[in-house]
Amino acid sequence: MAEITATMVKDLRETTGAGMMDCKKALQETGGDTQAAVDWLRTKGLAKAAKKADRVAAEGAVAIATRDDGAGMTGALIELNAETDFVARNELFQASARKVAIAALDTAGDVDALREAALDGGQTVGEMITGLVATIGENMMLRRAAAFGVSPGAVAGYIHGALAGAPDLGRIGVLVAVEGEGDKAQLKELARNIALHAAATNPLALSPADLDPSAVEKERAILTEQAAESGKPANVVEKMVEGRIRKWMEEVVLLKQAYVKDPDLTIEQLVAQTAKTAGSPIKVIGFVRLALGEGVEKKADDFAAEVAAMTGDR
Repeated sequence: MAEITATMVKDLRETTGAGMMDCKKALQETGGDTQAAVDWLRTKGLAKAAKKADRVAAEGAVAIATRDDGAGMTGALIELNAETDFVARNELFQASARKVAIAALDTAGDVDALREAALDGGQTVGEMITGLVATIGENMMLRRAAAFGVSPGAVAGYIHGALAGAPDLGRIGVLVAVEGEGDKAQLKELARNIALHAAATNPLALSPADLDPSAVEKERAILTEQAAESGKPANVVEKMVEGRIRKWMEEVVLLKQAYVKDPDLTIEQLVAQTAKTAGSPIKVIGFVRLALGEGVEKKADDFAAEVAAMTGDR
C-alpha cells in the first residue's frame, strides 16, 4: 500500500473541502491516487457536503420518538437542521428525521454518540445525513438531542407547528417524563398536557432549585434597582425584591406556572390532582423544549441589494 503522507491529506482537503479523516480514508481506499480519491469522496457525497458546511442551517424540523419499555417508557427529541423550510416538507428529509429520533432513544441525548449510531443496513446516522446533503443539495446538521427514560412511568411529547401530514415533526417540540405507578395511559396524558403547556410558556426550569443561579442573580439585580427607585428604606426594598423574585419564579418555573388549560391550577397542583385520581404518587422528573433554529444566527437576505449587485445598479 502506498504511504499516505500528511501533505497528501492536506492537498486533498484543500481540493475537496472534505474533513481530514475522510481525506485520509479516501487516499487509503484508492492507494494514494489523488484523483481517484477525489472521485471516491464525491461518490460518498463527502466533498459536496463539506463545501456546503459553512452555509447557515436554521430551518428543518424537530422530531419526537417514544417507546414503551414494560412498566416504563423512553422518549427522545432531536433537531435536524436544513437551510430552507422547503426541505422540511421533503419526504426523504422527514423520513430521515424520524430515523434519527428513533436512534436517539438509545443514545441518552448524546449528539456525538447519536451521529455514530448504526441504522438498519449498517449506515450510521452521520453517514445518512451526509448522503442526504448530497441528494437534496442543502447543508444539514444534527444540532441537538435529548432523551428521558423512566420506569415505572411515562414519557410523552407535543409538537407545535407540526408539518402537514407529519404530527411528529414540527418547529417546536417538548418532551416530558413523569414517574409513577398509576395507569400508564393516564400518566401519558398528563405528560402530554404538561408538554403542550411548556410549548406555550417556554419555562426556564422544572423547579426553583433547577434555575441557573446566574439567571436568578441577574433578575434580582434588575428588581433591586427598580425597587430602590421607590425611595423606600433598605429593609423594605429587600422585602419588595424577595416578593418580586417569588412572583418571577411563578412565571418561569414549570411546576409553579399557572396551567394554560386551567389557570386556577398550577402545574404542581395538576400533578397532585392526577396523583390523587391515580391512587399513587407522581413526579415530573424532567422536560426539554427545542425550538427550531433557536440560537442560530441567521443571515439576513437583502434581495434588493443582491439584485443591485448583479445588475450594477447602486
